Amino acid sequence: MSAAQVTSKAAHTDAATKKKKGPGALATAYLVIYNVVMTAGWLVIAVGLVRAYLARGSYHGLYYSIEKPLKFFQTGAILEILHCAVGIVPSSVVLTGFQVMSRVFLTWAVTHSVREVQSEDSVLLFVTAWTVTEIIRYSFYTFSLLNHLPYLIKWARYTFFIVLYPMGVTGELLTIYAALPSVQKTGLYSVTLPNKYNFSFDYYTFLILVMLSYIPLFPQLYFHMIRQRKKVLGHAEDYSKVE
Repeated sequence: MSAAQVTSKAAHTDAATKKKKGPGALATAYLVIYNVVMTAGWLVIAVGLVRAYLARGSYHGLYYSIEKPLKFFQTGAILEILHCAVGIVPSSVVLTGFQVMSRVFLTWAVTHSVREVQSEDSVLLFVTAWTVTEIIRYSFYTFSLLNHLPYLIKWARYTFFIVLYPMGVTGELLTIYAALPSVQKTGLYSVTLPNKYNFSFDYYTFLILVMLSYIPLFPQLYFHMIRQRKKVLGHAEDYSKVE
Protein backbone atom coordinates (compact mmCIF):
# COMPACT_ATOMS: atom_id res chain seq x y z
CA MET A 1 0.00 0.00 0.00
CA SER A 2 1.44 3.40 -1.01
CA ALA A 3 1.95 6.30 1.37
CA ALA A 4 -0.80 8.23 -0.42
CA GLN A 5 -3.24 5.36 0.09
CA VAL A 6 -2.32 5.13 3.79
CA THR A 7 -2.80 8.88 4.19
CA SER A 8 -6.12 8.76 2.34
CA LYS A 9 -7.33 5.84 4.48
CA ALA A 10 -6.28 7.58 7.68
CA ALA A 11 -8.07 10.79 6.63
CA HIS A 12 -11.21 8.78 5.79
CA THR A 13 -11.05 7.06 9.18
CA ASP A 14 -10.64 10.39 10.97
CA ALA A 15 -13.61 11.84 9.08
CA ALA A 16 -15.76 8.82 9.94
CA THR A 17 -14.70 9.08 13.59
CA LYS A 18 -15.67 12.75 13.67
CA LYS A 19 -19.08 11.94 12.25
CA LYS A 20 -19.69 9.36 14.96
CA LYS A 21 -18.66 11.70 17.77
CA GLY A 22 -21.92 13.60 17.57
CA PRO A 23 -22.47 17.08 19.01
CA GLY A 24 -19.86 18.81 21.14
CA ALA A 25 -20.05 19.18 24.91
CA LEU A 26 -21.88 22.53 24.79
CA ALA A 27 -24.39 21.33 22.20
CA THR A 28 -24.95 18.11 24.14
CA ALA A 29 -25.60 20.05 27.36
CA TYR A 30 -28.10 22.26 25.53
CA LEU A 31 -29.86 19.26 23.96
CA VAL A 32 -30.08 17.50 27.32
CA ILE A 33 -31.68 20.59 28.88
CA TYR A 34 -34.05 20.99 25.92
CA ASN A 35 -35.19 17.36 26.04
CA VAL A 36 -35.58 17.39 29.83
CA VAL A 37 -37.75 20.52 29.61
CA MET A 38 -39.84 19.01 26.80
CA THR A 39 -40.26 15.74 28.73
CA ALA A 40 -41.39 17.71 31.79
CA GLY A 41 -43.75 19.78 29.65
CA TRP A 42 -45.52 16.78 28.20
CA LEU A 43 -45.67 15.23 31.66
CA VAL A 44 -47.47 18.39 32.81
CA ILE A 45 -49.97 17.86 29.97
CA ALA A 46 -50.43 14.20 30.97
CA VAL A 47 -51.01 15.11 34.63
CA GLY A 48 -53.40 17.87 33.55
CA LEU A 49 -55.46 15.42 31.54
CA VAL A 50 -55.64 12.92 34.41
CA ARG A 51 -56.52 15.56 37.01
CA ALA A 52 -59.23 17.07 34.80
CA TYR A 53 -60.72 13.64 34.14
CA LEU A 54 -60.76 12.78 37.86
CA ALA A 55 -62.33 16.15 38.72
CA ARG A 56 -65.02 15.98 36.03
CA GLY A 57 -65.60 12.27 35.90
CA SER A 58 -65.78 12.53 32.12
CA TYR A 59 -63.31 12.70 29.24
CA HIS A 60 -65.46 15.18 27.28
CA GLY A 61 -63.93 18.65 26.91
CA LEU A 62 -60.60 17.80 28.55
CA TYR A 63 -58.80 19.82 25.85
CA TYR A 64 -59.57 23.07 27.70
CA SER A 65 -57.63 21.89 30.76
CA ILE A 66 -54.37 21.50 28.83
CA GLU A 67 -54.85 23.98 25.96
CA LYS A 68 -52.10 26.44 26.99
CA PRO A 69 -49.30 23.94 27.77
CA LEU A 70 -50.19 21.94 24.64
CA LYS A 71 -49.80 25.02 22.44
CA PHE A 72 -46.58 26.05 24.18
CA PHE A 73 -44.73 22.75 24.11
CA GLN A 74 -45.96 21.64 20.68
CA THR A 75 -44.82 24.99 19.26
CA GLY A 76 -41.53 24.55 21.12
CA ALA A 77 -40.86 21.51 18.95
CA ILE A 78 -40.08 23.92 16.08
CA LEU A 79 -36.62 24.19 17.64
CA GLU A 80 -36.02 20.61 16.52
CA ILE A 81 -36.00 21.81 12.91
CA LEU A 82 -33.32 24.35 13.85
CA HIS A 83 -31.30 21.62 15.59
CA CYS A 84 -31.23 19.64 12.35
CA ALA A 85 -30.48 22.71 10.25
CA VAL A 86 -27.39 23.69 12.27
CA GLY A 87 -26.19 20.09 12.45
CA ILE A 88 -26.29 19.35 16.17
CA VAL A 89 -28.88 16.62 15.49
CA PRO A 90 -28.14 14.23 12.59
CA SER A 91 -31.68 14.07 11.21
CA SER A 92 -33.28 15.22 7.97
CA VAL A 93 -34.39 18.84 8.08
CA VAL A 94 -37.17 18.11 5.57
CA LEU A 95 -38.56 15.06 7.39
CA THR A 96 -38.30 16.69 10.82
CA GLY A 97 -39.85 19.88 9.47
CA PHE A 98 -42.77 17.98 7.98
CA GLN A 99 -43.46 16.02 11.16
CA VAL A 100 -43.19 19.03 13.47
CA MET A 101 -45.08 21.51 11.30
CA SER A 102 -47.93 19.09 10.64
CA ARG A 103 -48.59 18.98 14.38
CA VAL A 104 -48.13 22.72 14.80
CA PHE A 105 -50.58 23.20 11.92
CA LEU A 106 -53.17 20.97 13.58
CA THR A 107 -52.64 22.70 16.93
CA TRP A 108 -53.01 26.28 15.69
CA ALA A 109 -54.61 26.30 12.21
CA VAL A 110 -57.28 23.73 13.03
CA THR A 111 -57.89 23.15 16.74
CA HIS A 112 -57.18 26.71 17.90
CA SER A 113 -58.78 28.42 14.92
CA VAL A 114 -61.95 26.33 14.72
CA ARG A 115 -63.36 26.46 18.24
CA GLU A 116 -66.24 24.16 17.34
CA VAL A 117 -63.87 21.17 17.22
CA GLN A 118 -62.25 21.76 20.60
CA SER A 119 -64.90 19.72 22.41
CA GLU A 120 -64.69 16.85 19.92
CA ASP A 121 -63.53 13.49 21.28
CA SER A 122 -61.14 13.23 18.33
CA VAL A 123 -59.06 16.05 19.80
CA LEU A 124 -58.57 14.08 23.00
CA LEU A 125 -57.63 11.08 20.86
CA PHE A 126 -54.68 12.75 19.15
CA VAL A 127 -53.67 14.75 22.23
CA THR A 128 -53.42 11.53 24.27
CA ALA A 129 -51.43 9.83 21.51
CA TRP A 130 -49.09 12.83 21.19
CA THR A 131 -48.62 13.08 24.95
CA VAL A 132 -47.58 9.47 25.51
CA THR A 133 -45.43 9.50 22.36
CA GLU A 134 -43.57 12.68 23.31
CA ILE A 135 -42.92 11.66 26.91
CA ILE A 136 -41.30 8.48 25.62
CA ARG A 137 -39.49 10.20 22.72
CA TYR A 138 -37.94 13.04 24.71
CA SER A 139 -36.98 10.63 27.52
CA PHE A 140 -35.32 8.44 24.88
CA TYR A 141 -33.33 11.38 23.52
CA THR A 142 -32.32 12.56 27.00
CA PHE A 143 -30.96 9.20 28.15
CA SER A 144 -29.32 8.59 24.77
CA LEU A 145 -27.42 11.88 25.06
CA LEU A 146 -26.30 10.85 28.54
CA ASN A 147 -25.17 7.47 27.17
CA HIS A 148 -27.35 5.70 29.71
CA LEU A 149 -30.43 4.46 27.86
CA PRO A 150 -32.60 1.99 29.81
CA TYR A 151 -33.82 -0.87 27.65
CA LEU A 152 -37.41 -0.28 28.79
CA ILE A 153 -37.42 3.22 27.29
CA LYS A 154 -35.82 2.00 24.08
CA TRP A 155 -38.38 -0.79 23.87
CA ALA A 156 -41.23 1.65 24.50
CA ARG A 157 -39.88 4.06 21.87
CA TYR A 158 -39.97 1.36 19.19
CA THR A 159 -43.11 -0.47 20.33
CA PHE A 160 -45.79 1.94 21.57
CA PHE A 161 -45.94 3.66 18.18
CA ILE A 162 -47.64 0.53 16.81
CA VAL A 163 -50.82 1.65 18.59
CA LEU A 164 -50.15 5.35 19.21
CA TYR A 165 -49.36 6.31 15.61
CA PRO A 166 -52.67 5.02 14.11
CA MET A 167 -54.49 6.42 17.15
CA GLY A 168 -52.99 9.88 16.63
CA VAL A 169 -53.60 9.88 12.88
CA THR A 170 -57.23 8.83 13.40
CA GLY A 171 -57.75 11.68 15.86
CA GLU A 172 -56.08 14.18 13.54
CA LEU A 173 -58.16 13.17 10.51
CA LEU A 174 -61.44 13.17 12.46
CA THR A 175 -60.63 16.61 13.88
CA ILE A 176 -59.89 18.09 10.44
CA TYR A 177 -63.07 16.49 9.11
CA ALA A 178 -65.08 17.98 11.99
CA ALA A 179 -63.65 21.41 11.17
CA LEU A 180 -64.75 21.36 7.53
CA PRO A 181 -68.38 22.57 7.96
CA SER A 182 -67.33 25.55 10.05
CA VAL A 183 -64.47 26.44 7.69
CA GLN A 184 -66.80 26.27 4.69
CA LYS A 185 -69.47 28.36 6.41
CA THR A 186 -67.18 31.12 7.71
CA GLY A 187 -64.63 31.17 4.89
CA LEU A 188 -61.84 30.94 7.46
CA TYR A 189 -58.39 31.80 6.02
CA SER A 190 -59.83 31.80 2.49
CA VAL A 191 -59.04 34.52 -0.01
CA THR A 192 -61.56 35.23 -2.76
CA LEU A 193 -61.35 37.12 -6.02
CA PRO A 194 -61.30 39.87 -6.95
CA ASN A 195 -58.48 41.38 -4.89
CA LYS A 196 -55.46 43.55 -5.64
CA TYR A 197 -53.12 40.55 -5.60
CA ASN A 198 -55.25 38.59 -8.08
CA PHE A 199 -54.87 35.56 -5.84
CA SER A 200 -57.39 33.15 -4.38
CA PHE A 201 -57.11 30.47 -1.72
CA ASP A 202 -59.77 28.08 -0.44
CA TYR A 203 -58.87 26.82 3.03
CA TYR A 204 -61.71 24.29 2.91
CA THR A 205 -60.21 22.63 -0.18
CA PHE A 206 -56.75 22.87 1.35
CA LEU A 207 -57.89 20.91 4.43
CA ILE A 208 -59.36 18.21 2.20
CA LEU A 209 -56.01 17.96 0.39
CA VAL A 210 -54.24 17.70 3.74
CA MET A 211 -56.50 14.79 4.68
CA LEU A 212 -55.83 13.07 1.35
CA SER A 213 -52.07 13.48 1.86
CA TYR A 214 -52.30 11.08 4.81
CA ILE A 215 -53.09 8.23 2.37
CA PRO A 216 -49.60 8.00 0.83
CA LEU A 217 -47.64 9.41 3.79
CA PHE A 218 -48.98 7.42 6.74
CA PRO A 219 -48.08 3.93 5.41
CA GLN A 220 -44.57 5.07 4.47
CA LEU A 221 -43.80 6.51 7.88
CA TYR A 222 -45.50 3.68 9.75
CA PHE A 223 -43.67 0.88 7.94
CA HIS A 224 -40.42 2.84 8.23
CA MET A 225 -40.86 2.68 12.00
CA ILE A 226 -41.66 -1.04 11.77
CA ARG A 227 -38.35 -1.57 9.94
CA GLN A 228 -36.54 0.56 12.51
CA ARG A 229 -38.05 -1.52 15.29
CA LYS A 230 -36.75 -4.75 13.74
CA LYS A 231 -33.35 -3.15 13.26
CA VAL A 232 -33.04 -1.72 16.79
CA LEU A 233 -34.80 -4.38 18.86
CA GLY A 234 -34.26 -7.41 16.64
CA HIS A 235 -30.77 -8.22 17.92
CA ALA A 236 -31.82 -7.94 21.56
CA GLU A 237 -34.83 -10.18 20.99
CA ASP A 238 -32.72 -12.75 19.12
CA TYR A 239 -30.18 -12.72 21.95
CA SER A 240 -32.88 -13.28 24.57
CA LYS A 241 -34.15 -16.30 22.61
CA VAL A 242 -30.67 -17.80 22.56
CA GLU A 243 -30.36 -17.29 26.30
